[in-house]
Amino acid sequence: MKKDSYRETLRALQVELTKWQRHIIENNQRVLVILEGRDGAGKDSTIKRITKYLSPREVRVVALGKPSDRDQSSWYFQRYVPHLPCGGELVLFNRSWYNRAGVEPVMGFCTTEQYQLFMEMVPHLEQMLIADGMQVFKYFLDISRGEQARRLEARRTNPLKQWKSSPVDAKAQELWDAYSTARNEMLARTSHLEAPWFIVRSDDKRQARLALIRHMLSRHEYDQKDHRLTLSDPALVFAYDAAYLANGMIES
Repeated sequence: MKKDSYRETLRALQVELTKWQRHIIENNQRVLVILEGRDGAGKDSTIKRITKYLSPREVRVVALGKPSDRDQSSWYFQRYVPHLPCGGELVLFNRSWYNRAGVEPVMGFCTTEQYQLFMEMVPHLEQMLIADGMQVFKYFLDISRGEQARRLEARRTNPLKQWKSSPVDAKAQELWDAYSTARNEMLARTSHLEAPWFIVRSDDKRQARLALIRHMLSRHEYDQKDHRLTLSDPALVFAYDAAYLANGMIES
């Protein structure tokens, strides 16, 4: 996608995001957006484009660091609950409680018992939040192995991206198959009717950002909405189905 066309479309979608945020505020809605994906899939850059022109008082980005000793001795979800949206707020989780379905079991940061308990509990937690009126949307940014290798190398060599590099990144390619297995299990067991997983094909970062924003906006009504601009592209964003693992729509 050419840069000029991308910038023009992105700006128009960012205008739509401000309309949607006004609707959230005026209707006292609580909206939680969870972004997961492999290292280098573009979560940070997508969130930056979403929040750039939104009111900072009513939008929050939550990207929690390594859990403390106190966190590790608490109920797993306890550290996330204080960050959930209040009335009139849009909250974006840049990684989330789903660390326990991906990074933690693959890297050996949790026990098998902790992992299994999480997988059993998380659909119930999300169902409770939704039953209480919260809107919950879950996106998994998918990326090919070759594209991930290219982006991680760019992180390593670009002095402006050094802060993104981590020991977990260093293992991303080596543990590709283990992460694929963990992702597939997470999608199969935690995609439910109330909060399904949506897959975003993100090898093309520009297209992925626009597609994710379009999809979010397509699922909401608000005043002066441009319905043609916010029409979602099912080739780039689609609800999880096991069949997509077999036909290559989800990277193996």
